[in-house]
This record gives sequence, C-alpha cells and structure tokens, in this order.
Amino acid sequence: MVVKVYGPHCASTKRVLVCLLEKEVEFEVVPVDLTKGEHKAPEFLKLQPFGVVPVIQDGDYTLYESRAIMRFYADKYRSQGVELVGRTAEERGVVEQWLEVEAHNFHPPAYDLAVHLLFAPIFGMTPDPKVIEESEAKLLKVLDVYEERLSKSKYLGGDFFSLADISHLPFTYFIVNQMNKGYLIKERKHVSGWWDDISSRPSWKKVIELYPPPV
Repeated sequence: MVVKVYGPHCASTKRVLVCLLEKEVEFEVVPVDLTKGEHKAPEFLKLQPFGVVPVIQDGDYTLYESRAIMRFYADKYRSQGVELVGRTAEERGVVEQWLEVEAHNFHPPAYDLAVHLLFAPIFGMTPDPKVIEESEAKLLKVLDVYEERLSKSKYLGGDFFSLADISHLPFTYFIVNQMNKGYLIKERKHVSGWWDDISSRPSWKKVIELYPPPV
C-alpha cells in the first residue's frame, strides 16, 4: 500500500521524503497549506492533534513527528534500500546520538533563524534582531562541534550516510541557500565538505525539485 505523506513543501516533511526515497518506499503526497490554516482544520487535527506536519498514513497506521517516522521506515524496511541506522548496536547508538544532537542542539537555533529571517512576513511577525543574533551564536558553537566530529568521520553517524545526516538537510538548506548565512557552513572545511556530499544525493535533489520550500 502506498504511503501518504502530508505537507510535502514543509521543511520537516522533507526529512521523511528523503528517507522514503533512500529506502525505496513508494509514497504519495497530500498538500497542506499552512498559510491558509489547513493544519488546524478539524479533519487534520484528527490525524495530528497538535496541528503540525508531517503526518503519514500507511494503511490503517498513522504516525507523526518527522524523526519518529524516519526511524519507523528505516526499521520497517531494513532489508531494502540504503542502510540508514547502522548494522550493529554500536553503530545504531552513534546514529541515535547524532539524531538527538540535531533535535536538541542544531534544530532550535536553526529553526529560530528560519522563523525570523524567512517566515516572519508570511505569518505577520516582526523579526527580532536579538533572537537572530543569539540563534546564530548558538549555531556557531554547534557547528564547531560538528567540525571536530567531521574531521574524524565522513558523516555524523559514522562512515555511512544515515538518518542523522538526513535530519539536517532541510534547515541547513535554508541556512546555505535562503538566509544569506552560508558562511556558517562554508567557513568550516569539514562541515562544508559534508554538506556538499549530503546535499548532492539524488534523493535530496529530487525532493527539492518536486517540493520547493514555500519561501
């Protein structure tokens, strides 16, 4: 049965789409227009009570939260496509570690930068220069840690492409291509090389081509 993925143009949903492509899982997308409040419509709230995307429907099975969805499909389809979580308990532990780092250290300041530099006009907000400055400072510290890690390992989770790398794609894309903050990546040799590598994957190129960001 074809997987339904809600909200393909949104950043977090793109993690799921890349994962599905890497795992060779067939899917169809269901647009959700956040600017029109479709994510707060009663029918959508039946699927996702917090009113955010992504959500997937896989037959009678419904799941939300992008990282949980990626973990689910990486496990469900272990025998096909690219191995994205590691082949040993130790490899999986490292991938999970860097997924947590992305969620708790990288994502919050990257998200705040995106909100105040890209999305504020769409949602009628006034960008806050203090938040922008503080978020960039936090992100600098995180990327310095990444530079050290990537000087010793080809990818964040090890020497293989994994969910940890996929999870960084949407907001690093914003940083490099739409925020005029590309220097945050390019000034770090190993982070820059890592980004060039993961952003060149056919799965990511396809997702960006088919479902460009709304800004």
